[in-house]
Amino acid sequence: MRAKTHRRSKGLNGWLLSLPALVLLLIAASGPLLIVVIYSFLEPGDYSGVRWTFSTDAWFRILFQRDIFDGTVSLADANLSIFWRSVKLSLATTLIAFVLGLPTAWFIATRTPAARAVWLFLITIPFWTNLLIRTFAIMEVIRNQGLMNTALINLGLIETPIQVLYTDTAVLIGMAYVYLPLMVLPLFAAIDRFDFKLIEAGYDLYASRMGVLRRVVLPIIRPGIVAGCILVFVPSLGAYVTPRVLGGGKNMMIGNFIELQFGQGQNWPLGSALSMVLLIVVLAALLIYTRVSSRDDPNG
Repeated sequence: MRAKTHRRSKGLNGWLLSLPALVLLLIAASGPLLIVVIYSFLEPGDYSGVRWTFSTDAWFRILFQRDIFDGTVSLADANLSIFWRSVKLSLATTLIAFVLGLPTAWFIATRTPAARAVWLFLITIPFWTNLLIRTFAIMEVIRNQGLMNTALINLGLIETPIQVLYTDTAVLIGMAYVYLPLMVLPLFAAIDRFDFKLIEAGYDLYASRMGVLRRVVLPIIRPGIVAGCILVFVPSLGAYVTPRVLGGGKNMMIGNFIELQFGQGQNWPLGSALSMVLLIVVLAALLIYTRVSSRDDPNG
């Protein structure tokens, strides 16, 4: 009985010690989020801000639009095209990062401890540089007079520069470059814990290389794969800087669309509703990761 009381008192003291941090998180994180939720159910102001009148028009305008003359309702094609472009580019970025990140992480995990530290150091170097600077660096590579086109022309492979900048391809290249380390690091952590004797056992059972990869390696490192995909997909979906710089403002994604509503569009309720939709998608991705992680946890 005394031990039970001691544990309860210890748990209460822990909550009291963490109370200031919890209050700060509640005010700093939940407070602004609550404001965004409230704004999404109001009407836009005449020039900016909101009018304190309850309305669900912002949520309605995410997927639908109403004709200004006869009031007929139709799908908001422009919004849907932005949503589709965002999801498509985010999924493509995740796929490219996985295809490039898996062999990279495998290479690093199979080096000696000293060499492994050097390679991990090189992988983390891009995080030392501002995202905007890294995006401009990619722009210098893929622009018409950039490194890529200059090299192809000097090699005689093309006669005129390839127009890559200000296209979806440019945005895809930029996001894959920016978020690749976020895929490599969790994959490395999963492969580093991998027992390579299992590969030898697979070969002893006459499995092919693809069979070992598909039936032994990938299932075991699946938590790292899911974590890497979430870490790449979530920021790619809400990316703002890279699509703005490399897309030239023409190839808009959800992040740019939200900024437009709070800026030139001056429709804060619609921007708030779009922000909540983006948050819901992110939460859904995190829930998927949590379920996969708990399923793979032997103590779960």
